[in-house]
Amino acid sequence: MKNTALVIMAAGIGSRFGGGIKQLEPVGPSGEIIMDYSIHDALEAGFNKIVFIIRKDLEEDFKEIIGRRIEKIAPVEYAYQELTDLPAGYEKPADRTKPWGTGQAILCAKQVIHEPFIVINADDYYGKEGFKKIHEYMVNQMDTESEVFDICMGGFILGNTLSENGGVTRGVCQVDDNGVLIDVTETYELQKDGDVARGRDDDGNPVEVPIGQHVSMNMWGLAPAFLEELERGFPVFLDGLKEGDIKTEYLLPRIIDRLVRAGRARVTVLETPDKWFGVTYREDKPTVAAAIQELVADGVYPEKLFAR
Repeated sequence: MKNTALVIMAAGIGSRFGGGIKQLEPVGPSGEIIMDYSIHDALEAGFNKIVFIIRKDLEEDFKEIIGRRIEKIAPVEYAYQELTDLPAGYEKPADRTKPWGTGQAILCAKQVIHEPFIVINADDYYGKEGFKKIHEYMVNQMDTESEVFDICMGGFILGNTLSENGGVTRGVCQVDDNGVLIDVTETYELQKDGDVARGRDDDGNPVEVPIGQHVSMNMWGLAPAFLEELERGFPVFLDGLKEGDIKTEYLLPRIIDRLVRAGRARVTVLETPDKWFGVTYREDKPTVAAAIQELVADGVYPEKLFAR
């Protein structure tokens, strides 16, 4: 059996959720959190190792709420994303409080990832299809030795990923007729307005995106060699920051977009019709809990997901 890992980015500070630890909020009928459902679906799809990326100050709460439970059913590793985890010769700016981003989060786990891996956010529900398709691609198609990075991603439909309670950030994807990614652009504050979603680009300019557009939800299938690219690229990113910039992040979609444009990566978009939901805002929680309950009622999940 080919080893594959599920890597969960759970170090977010949850500021838009009112300061709470949104990744650890119960939403299931037996106290499950969103991560429980992602882990269930990933294990069911064939992934056989879990890597949690967390903050050191969250460690005890995290292990109490989910970590020790999952350790009973699958091999678990922990990695810690910290602002001070920088390459030799670099120091954290005194005023920097914002995490360095998803690229650095994955880089923090370099020592515990040795197999093809899928990356997901802790506070997003992805559905079953993406895990199945990415695992199948990893096991049967991914060329882990290619000089051009062989990457796959869960391709969600924008209209299935919007919140009713405020704007969301999505990686808007252009995909060719063969299902290969042309580019991905981070787009912010997207909210539905009829047949489009309106938001803004990096420079604050207004944009509109058809709700049928493919988007990235940070569900990437990657080979271990990609970690070396992250390691090479992080000092370049840091060197490119303008003086006083304490907010720009080292983000996976931007890194992958740059590699695609340079011909150094090929990304296969594996479309999933599943509907996303997540707790971006505190007001999202009742909607998520109701959606989970409906899935339980439909027999998609049992009433009690894992033994406590």
